[in-house]
Amino acid sequence: MDARHCVTLELPKVLERLASYTAFSAGAEKARHLLPSSLPSEVRERLETTTEARALLEARPQTSLGGARDVRPQVAAAQRGVTLLPPDLLDVRGTLISARALHQTLSRLNRQFPRLADIAGRIDPCPDLIDAIGRCLDERGEVQDSASPELARVRRELRVAHDRLMDRLQRIISSPTNGPYLQEAMITIREGRYVIPLKADFKGRIRGVVHDRSSSGATLFIEPLAVVELNNAWRELGMREEQEVHRVLAELSAHVAERGAEIEHTVDGLADLDLAFAKARYAAALDATAPLLVTDQPSIRFLHARHPLLDPKAVVPIDVVLGAETHVLVITGPNTGGKTVTLKTVGLLTLMAQAGLHIPVAPGSTLFPFRAVYADIGDEQSIEQSLSTFSSHLTNILSFIDQADAYSLVLLDELGAGTDPAEGSALARALLETFRQRGATVLVATHYPELKAYAQLTPGVQNGSVEFDPETLRPTYHLTIGLPGRSNAFAIARRLGLSEEVVSQAEALISREDRQAEDLLADLHRLRLRVVKERDAALVARAKAEQQAEELQQRLAHIEEERATVLEEARQEAEAELEQLREQVRALRQQMRAAGASLERAVAIEEQLEELEEEVRAGQDSSRAGRATVEETGITRPIQPGDTVWVGPLMAEGRVLTLEGGEAEVQVGQARVRVGQAQLELRASGGPEQGVEPSGTTYDVPSVSPRLDLRGTTVEEALERLDRRLDAASLAGLPWVHIVHGKGTGALRQAVREFLHTHPLVRSYRPGGEGEGGEGVTVATLV
Repeated sequence: MDARHCVTLELPKVLERLASYTAFSAGAEKARHLLPSSLPSEVRERLETTTEARALLEARPQTSLGGARDVRPQVAAAQRGVTLLPPDLLDVRGTLISARALHQTLSRLNRQFPRLADIAGRIDPCPDLIDAIGRCLDERGEVQDSASPELARVRRELRVAHDRLMDRLQRIISSPTNGPYLQEAMITIREGRYVIPLKADFKGRIRGVVHDRSSSGATLFIEPLAVVELNNAWRELGMREEQEVHRVLAELSAHVAERGAEIEHTVDGLADLDLAFAKARYAAALDATAPLLVTDQPSIRFLHARHPLLDPKAVVPIDVVLGAETHVLVITGPNTGGKTVTLKTVGLLTLMAQAGLHIPVAPGSTLFPFRAVYADIGDEQSIEQSLSTFSSHLTNILSFIDQADAYSLVLLDELGAGTDPAEGSALARALLETFRQRGATVLVATHYPELKAYAQLTPGVQNGSVEFDPETLRPTYHLTIGLPGRSNAFAIARRLGLSEEVVSQAEALISREDRQAEDLLADLHRLRLRVVKERDAALVARAKAEQQAEELQQRLAHIEEERATVLEEARQEAEAELEQLREQVRALRQQMRAAGASLERAVAIEEQLEELEEEVRAGQDSSRAGRATVEETGITRPIQPGDTVWVGPLMAEGRVLTLEGGEAEVQVGQARVRVGQAQLELRASGGPEQGVEPSGTTYDVPSVSPRLDLRGTTVEEALERLDRRLDAASLAGLPWVHIVHGKGTGALRQAVREFLHTHPLVRSYRPGGEGEGGEGVTVATLV
């Protein structure tokens, strides 16, 4: 990409904002020098890397490059033999620690963020260097005693020498004899040696070497002769300490130089990660989206596009769509209406996307990676070159007209302006036709009415316009594709108070054809507004219909839940009643066994037993009658309006309203639905035909689960529950029951299968198959 056109489209300003989101100088440098790519694979890689970085920062907001520095200058200095200072060495260590943390994090998340992990793979945290610097320097940059055995020994001796020196000087200044001669009982340093302040009037009273004099001359700073040797010993050990510290720092600097290549690669990898994170943060700040790339043919589809350098609260989004049938867009409209902003928005967003930045557009926007973007926008007149506005624009266009091809995006502002209108218009058409024949994707802003007609009559060229509100005399900045811009001069003149006589006289000077064209444009605008209103109304109606459909589905779901609840309660109540009857039967049988000696008593009990068994059979017959199908009741006629039917898909009863073309409209509760007649089952309750009487009363059958879980129960409890469930399943008409007993020791499984073997309601049984639970399940088929 030509850097000159990037500047014209203000890409450097965007990159400067991007740099403000970086964490350290190396990342900021990469951000400022970022250039768009023309390779589709590279553009896609860049965009996907930014997408990964956004996902990572959303999932792990704490991820950062804290502590990283661009230490490449320090590395270069170390490689030249320079001994690095402790702060420089700490910067190296901090950078490597930050690199190590990121390397570990992204290595663990390799599958989720493969592109970021690839960048982190270039990082070599140099753990040996981290440990060496950490062992020798503390957090303040002081060389620690542990840096070397020699340094530890020297510092021990230095502390002893210092203590001796201080002790001797303290005794001198504390002596009553010396007290009157001292300006102050204190110890200080002059010329790197410890001294005491002596009054000048008492010079010689304490023998020593004078190292300094106060500004007033009243005080002499002397080193008593008694401590000269102690001072010498302390100074000598101090110099040995400095030498050892310098040796340690030189050794660490040499280590940095040895790992210089790895450190530089690490800093470069950190800079790339910093750039990716900066792109992610900038994208979040812009509320940006990654455009989809298309590579089959040049096209642009920017939906709700916003210029990233304008105030997001004030900018008006635009839709720019150029595809297979349209490669040239001629934009007309009033001054300050947004034509130039439209050109810059399209060009800048294209450059940003090809640089790997997400752009402020709506999801669904697409872009073709152009090989080149050329822009002739703004007045680039050069006084030094004695170029007029027209000459400046034409010179700029000539610099790229020969390079423009089908893979180029060309943006032209005020094409042909700055010269005679007739000649400028003709030249503008010729240039535009040249670009069109080369297959370039072109957006041109112009005031020439001739270009409107050219766009209307030329294949592959389309009109566009920025709108203007004649009531407020302000542009709306909305871009409309398909209609040329309107002239608003007369409307503005009337609005500003120009007399109607003058305006009418001006209108009379306009040719008849021009007036007709203006009237046609006005009609087209009115038609467009009406279409937009009708479209919006249709969208609102559609949304309302979808909402009503969703509410209906929810209500039907609630109806089915309520029905299932009622049936379950009825089933449980019926089972409870039958169980009470069975308990009474079992109690009477026990009484019969106990009353075997009394014939009369046995006969009475036998009669009661027969009555109770008859009640049980009646209850079972009643439940079975509730399961009777339409065929069993003898009703086999076709379904007609007014019939009560069972709606299979909804698992609910309803009433047929109409029949048409193999479908039926059925009232289910308060809702109406359309279903196929094959999905309806005629119920015996009611009907439109006279003389058709239902044979017996029908009941809703309580629902019974076909699955019984006996795990965790004793054998006795399990068999009792199994007996009740088999009765209930038989009443409900279930074909089989899945009995879950588990594998365990096999005792419960054996007891269940022995019980099933002799049960009168069981036709056969088998172990569970694959996907049913295997030997932990037994499937009983009912008679």
